[in-house]
Amino acid sequence: MLPGRTWALRAGRGHMAGTVTEGQLYRDLAPDMRARDRRLRVVEVGNARARLVVEHDLGGTGGKTTHASLVRLASRAFELVEDAIDEDPHYLTVLAAISAVHHPDTSPADYTRAALRALRTPRTPSS
Repeated sequence: MLPGRTWALRAGRGHMAGTVTEGQLYRDLAPDMRARDRRLRVVEVGNARARLVVEHDLGGTGGKTTHASLVRLASRAFELVEDAIDEDPHYLTVLAAISAVHHPDTSPADYTRAALRALRTPRTPSS
């Protein structure tokens, strides 16, 4: 992952309510999303919103991108499942590739082919 941005939410008297960082994985706790076990990976942090990729969703929206308010991400509406730990620049490339082919009938070979295809595709300087 390239040097990322971090956004901290302060909740009165200097108390840190939460920090949103590129690479974190969140579970959406909205009532209509709990049963779908929807998990979102932060791929970019802006001034007020974060760009997210749907990493897991039993509802079938895996691989799609969405946005969320930083205030909402740092609230109890989302649960932090995994903190940003991987520094490999190919991590998100492979993750996006395998998320794009994810569905209930996906085989391990399908995931492997998607990952290899993503790694073998030449990267442009802007990607």
